[in-house]
Amino acid sequence: MPSHILIIPDKFKGTLTAPAAAQAIADGWRQARPHDALELLPMSDGGDGFGELVGCLLGASAQTVRTVDAAGRVVAARWWWEPKTKTAVIESAGIIGLAMLPPGKFHPFELDTFGLGAVLRAASAKGARRCLIGIGGSATNDGGFGLARALGWKFFNRAGKELTRWTELHTLAKVRPPPRKRWFKQLIVAVDVQNPLLGQRGATRVYGPQKGLRPDDLPAAEKNLRRLARVMSPDRAGFQTQPGAGAAGGLGFGLLAFLGAQGESGFDLFARHAKLAKRLRAADWVVTGEGRVDASTLMGKGVGEIARQCRTLKIPCIALAGVIANRDQVLRRFARAHGLTDLTSVAKAQTKPARWLQKLTRHVAQNFAGCD
Repeated sequence: MPSHILIIPDKFKGTLTAPAAAQAIADGWRQARPHDALELLPMSDGGDGFGELVGCLLGASAQTVRTVDAAGRVVAARWWWEPKTKTAVIESAGIIGLAMLPPGKFHPFELDTFGLGAVLRAASAKGARRCLIGIGGSATNDGGFGLARALGWKFFNRAGKELTRWTELHTLAKVRPPPRKRWFKQLIVAVDVQNPLLGQRGATRVYGPQKGLRPDDLPAAEKNLRRLARVMSPDRAGFQTQPGAGAAGGLGFGLLAFLGAQGESGFDLFARHAKLAKRLRAADWVVTGEGRVDASTLMGKGVGEIARQCRTLKIPCIALAGVIANRDQVLRRFARAHGLTDLTSVAKAQTKPARWLQKLTRHVAQNFAGCD
């Protein structure tokens, strides 16, 4: 019997966007089961692709503004505008994202979030009352210092010298706010992790190495963010400990502390706007996936949350990935879990990821009848 299949992958980081992954999965499935009804819903929990996907769900149109990337290079950045609800959607990964930089060319000490400021100002000037900003995928570890400077905040050491680099924050003594501190009636930060700003689970120690921080860089980076949090604490106490404050190298903290933002799970935000619960209830099977499915997938990431909701609704869920790690643990959440490495090597899969994902899906769908 034909089935209704909901295809809802995240990106396969570094190889396939979420829409490209969804299309590859759909192509493979149709080759094996052409009579099934396929519904494609590529997702984002706040990182790469967030702007386009959420903008599409809202019926928003793309806008462009001139700004700079994390390394200070001029870029034309996109954001999305929905005039009826006066909603702006901003994707940090498309402005200060790690994927925008040549691998290994810039050290995180040279990078900051300054370029986001021009995009926030453009959205405000357009008349936005609500702004949704996804902050995953950033190249930065500056605690939102650069963004704050771009919006008029000033930072001084004990001698009264203005600080212009986040690596100088360990000398911070005073912060001077700008005349305007509120840019939107509602600013919602879509976070894809729950880490605090500081400590062993904080921005620097958990995510800094992924961005290029070396082991001997970590104490200095942590010291700078700790001093920033301490100086801000008289008026902004507790932001550094909030879940998601450590997201995007502490940009979560910066948006909370400097702009009065509200944090929200990026997946929950996507699910609400996509009317996910309704779509899940209409599905016979769900196919999801990302580049690597492992134990961390089950700790609040979008793909893991899809599986959790499917289990609650008693809908079988298939995971497709580049690599499946911790397979026994993963299979406690998913009905099936398959990786491209079941068919080929990681190196070969990365050269033609869409082709291999299509092939893997066809193989899975060909054996689907026994589980109907």
